[in-house]
Amino acid sequence: MIKKIFSFLFKDYLDEWKPLVEKINSLEKDFEKLSDEALKGKTLEFKERLNKGEKLDALLPEAFAIVREAAKRTLGQRHFDVQLLGGIGLHKGMVIEMMTGEGKTLTATLAAYLNALTGEGVHIVTVNDYLAQRDTVWMGQIYHFLGLTTACLVHEQSFIYDPAFVPSEEDKKRDTLGAFKVFHEYLRPISRKEAYLADIVYGTNHEFGFDYLRDNLVYEPDEIVQARELNYAIIDEVDSILIDEARTPLIIGGYEIEDYRLYYYYDKVAKTLEKEKDFIIDEKSRKVILTEEGLNKLQNILGYNPYETLDVRAVHHLEQALTANYLYHRDKDYIVKDNEVIIVDEFTGRLMFGRRWSGGLHQAIEAKEGVPIKPEMRTTATITIQNFFKKYKKLAGMTGTAWTSKEEFKYVYNLEVVKIPPNKPCIRIDHPDKVFLTKEAKWKAVVEKVKELHEIGRPVLVGTTSIENNEKLSKMLQEAGIPHRVLNAKNHEEEGAIIAQAGKLKAVTVATNMAGRGVDILLGGNPQDPEEYEKVKSLGGLFVIGTERHEARRIDNQLRGRAGRQGDPGETQFFISLEDDLLRAFGGDEIKSVLEKLGITKNKENENISLEYSLISKTIEEIQKKIEGFNLDIRKHLLEYDNVINAQREKIYSERRQVLLGLINFEDYLLKEFEVLLSEASPQTLKYIFGLEEIEEIRKKFLEKFNFLRDNFPEDFPKIVKNLILRIYDFLWIEHLHYLDHLKDSVSFQAYAHKDPLVVFKEEAYQAFINFHSALRNYLFQLFMNLEIKVQTPKIGRNDPCPCGSGKKYKKCGLLNTPEHQERMKKLRAEVKQA
Repeated sequence: MIKKIFSFLFKDYLDEWKPLVEKINSLEKDFEKLSDEALKGKTLEFKERLNKGEKLDALLPEAFAIVREAAKRTLGQRHFDVQLLGGIGLHKGMVIEMMTGEGKTLTATLAAYLNALTGEGVHIVTVNDYLAQRDTVWMGQIYHFLGLTTACLVHEQSFIYDPAFVPSEEDKKRDTLGAFKVFHEYLRPISRKEAYLADIVYGTNHEFGFDYLRDNLVYEPDEIVQARELNYAIIDEVDSILIDEARTPLIIGGYEIEDYRLYYYYDKVAKTLEKEKDFIIDEKSRKVILTEEGLNKLQNILGYNPYETLDVRAVHHLEQALTANYLYHRDKDYIVKDNEVIIVDEFTGRLMFGRRWSGGLHQAIEAKEGVPIKPEMRTTATITIQNFFKKYKKLAGMTGTAWTSKEEFKYVYNLEVVKIPPNKPCIRIDHPDKVFLTKEAKWKAVVEKVKELHEIGRPVLVGTTSIENNEKLSKMLQEAGIPHRVLNAKNHEEEGAIIAQAGKLKAVTVATNMAGRGVDILLGGNPQDPEEYEKVKSLGGLFVIGTERHEARRIDNQLRGRAGRQGDPGETQFFISLEDDLLRAFGGDEIKSVLEKLGITKNKENENISLEYSLISKTIEEIQKKIEGFNLDIRKHLLEYDNVINAQREKIYSERRQVLLGLINFEDYLLKEFEVLLSEASPQTLKYIFGLEEIEEIRKKFLEKFNFLRDNFPEDFPKIVKNLILRIYDFLWIEHLHYLDHLKDSVSFQAYAHKDPLVVFKEEAYQAFINFHSALRNYLFQLFMNLEIKVQTPKIGRNDPCPCGSGKKYKKCGLLNTPEHQERMKKLRAEVKQA
């Protein structure tokens, strides 16, 4: 078996790891003899050995063998040798490519257990809440058996795996995730902070990322939930998270009030412009470009040319209106539901509730659709997926499709990709593409193929790229009398259940893109029926039909990977047309050239013919490679801008954390910053803050205030200064992010002046960062000098003794505020101050 494995790709790594696999296997018989208690005791032994200076690499063979034995006793599953290889790759901080159905979830337990022994925490990142909960309950059994704790984070909730916890009947009725099966048994609710202290934590990238941002907005140290440093993360479906979602930053924001009429106005302007005449659409760069005629028409409508006058606001609104009207399509990029625009995830087909496009694009689409416009978010904290995951000391990932993106993993994350061979040879048949001249001919052929397969009882999964196509095909199948199930963003609640049963006899499933990722399609249904499994197997297994090629080969490979899991039979084929978006936008000339070579012309007689040439498939693959390179350049470009912001964010968050934790002496800080203010601020600024011009008078006034507050309120003084600094940091950082957002938009004008926009952005952002700290100082002393402290005293009842010491009731003395009362209170305050 070992020899077979190591004849695979990446022989250098696999050869290097071969002795480790053999060592793990050699320990199996000895560990089988250990009692449950002795096995659990190994965890304590490993921790003690680490404390004495032994390295994780030295513990790896024993630790992996222990996890394998624990999995056998708890789940009845034994890690295959290929899974041991995958575990080694994850521990080494690599991306491992394992085919669908090869057991990535179980593989992760090996590296997670080993790295959790340090006590620094391991985060396992999933693509959705359902998988986070499922894997916590499923794999938590192994960790619990070995004495480690497992928690999971889902939206606004967190749980710890506890086999003794049984929920109430009311809890059992809940289905907060809208998923196939929600695991409430054994998941005990705990606080977010407690969850992060577990040895192993499962959750989505959004949960981990947003908690990081929120931790940098708190005002008390005990409100921090990520109490430990970000240590080690294993990312499941790593390509989906680190590449597909990389263009969408994590943003925490508050709403900003603005004039919504501008969105409606520029929407009308955009709708008056004619395609091809006033503007052209560059589908490759996803931009709407105005022609000379369009610019003239725009000048007539507005009365001026905003591009010439550098009216950034007008250009911004116009370009967002054009983008909304001509590049974003209803039922493909978004749906309108209950008078609300909801984004459809480009890669999974899921509805992204609560997520909004930034920069005014969402408002422009709301104006286009005539639904109420929600205010634009003002960013209070943001980070890109790339820069968040780079914060971990060690990062690893696993997926079925990483190889075609190996350059990006290396360039952006410094992660190497290693292909892990399958446990059983893959016998899936991937047919060449069936190419049609028109979309209509393609859809007819898909229905015919589904009908042919359904008649013999063979299960079929048809993948589409949009809700619109999903519903179109569903209607055609209905008309053909073919029973089927539809899965798209509109019925995501049933996602897991529909996908899980896609391998049953006669099952026809139509699904958008990669919906249901992470749920296995078992031949014969889930749970598997042995008799039905054999019948489906004899028919050739699951047949997967792709109805359009994606820009990224990975996404096509993910769809293919639905069939032929763990050595099962299966077939895949793509039915595509020359009118599909990909070929129309990117491959027109190349495909035309291929057709000419084959002697095929597009006319009425030929529109229904199908072509099945490897030359066409190769041409399409070349087109995809070009697009992947193009998209990689865009992501690199965005990353270059974000790296500038990230360096500033790291500095600000570090400074803020020092203040929050009280790691600075606030008296020394104020005195030092005051001297910097005197040396750097202009006379006008100093006069504005202190109302004085002479430096010595300013110093005297400040020190009087400083000494009064410090001496009279020694306990409260540091807290007052701390809260003052934190609030100024937050206010100015929000303003700074807002400025950088607009700066990114406006530097594009620099290209017209033959300047590199990135260089200009770096220079301007740096200057803004210098100004940030000057503004921080100015605000700090302006607010400090205007600070008034009111001492809260207990409320005195009318019939209580007067606090002045007169011996009278309060209503007869203090409430009347007699001159005698005032004199006694003045004397009392002087005594208190002296004391």
